[in-house]
Amino acid sequence: MREEGNRALHRFAVITAACTFLLLIAGALVTSNDAGLAVPDWPLSYGSLLPPMVGGIMYEHSHRMIATLVGILTIILAVWTWRKESRPWVRNLAWAALGLVVAQGVLGGITVKFFLPPPVSSAHATLAELFFITIIGIAVFTSRWWLSDLPQLDDPRTPSLRTLTVWTSVLILLQIVLGAAFRHNAFGIIPHIIGAIIVTAMVFWTVLAVSRRFRAVKDLRHAARYLEILLGLQLVLGGVAYWAVLAARDAVQPTPVYVSLTVAHVAVGALTFASSVILMLACYRILKPAHAAHLESPTERVAS
Repeated sequence: MREEGNRALHRFAVITAACTFLLLIAGALVTSNDAGLAVPDWPLSYGSLLPPMVGGIMYEHSHRMIATLVGILTIILAVWTWRKESRPWVRNLAWAALGLVVAQGVLGGITVKFFLPPPVSSAHATLAELFFITIIGIAVFTSRWWLSDLPQLDDPRTPSLRTLTVWTSVLILLQIVLGAAFRHNAFGIIPHIIGAIIVTAMVFWTVLAVSRRFRAVKDLRHAARYLEILLGLQLVLGGVAYWAVLAARDAVQPTPVYVSLTVAHVAVGALTFASSVILMLACYRILKPAHAAHLESPTERVAS
């Protein structure tokens, strides 16, 4: 019964994560179309649940509707996890997700009420990514893969792959913060470019470590490959998106090319962050802590 319950819960968490990804895209569409203040009131839209879906109102109100759906799904997910999940830390993570989605809604309201202040808008975009990763974490932790008997492998090298993946995920998150700040006019592009260079170096270091140390471990190899592919795509999108930003600087309205490229850059950035976190979780599930390898006796290491 517990396995069946976790399987259904896992599928629901995956659906919630997919809807959250759509919400990220909807939010990016609002920003790229300069539609953040197309609806000047909150939580209603022009005092109505169904305003005229024209112009920027369509983007902003659609964003709110998808956010409402994600909020409802998160409530269901939190209650379902609380009732069916035996691991306290997974239950706590589900409640944390609910807290994040509530905070996200409040920040969204503040951005409208105070006319899109860059720090608040940047925080709103960043919190959306953290919420997305939290839901993905719940989906991973309730999966059959996580609950199955997996080999526990040693990683005696320094720095450990666990450490590398943590730093990679942290740096990608910081890069997302820098990108959000640039998009919301908190500061210029230079910090984001510097961040991209640092993240690229860190991802290559991590992927290379996986290839050299655990080439035979399919789960780690595949996760690292997805991270590498997504980062490459993100770098290309970043370059062409910035070109689109410069090309559309004097345009009266956001151009379709500008909107498409900037939204794609945000979407792939979220997927890159997600892939780095999934690789990190896989390392924590499969690889022993560094101190555990040092505590083993030579005989135990040979036997393993």
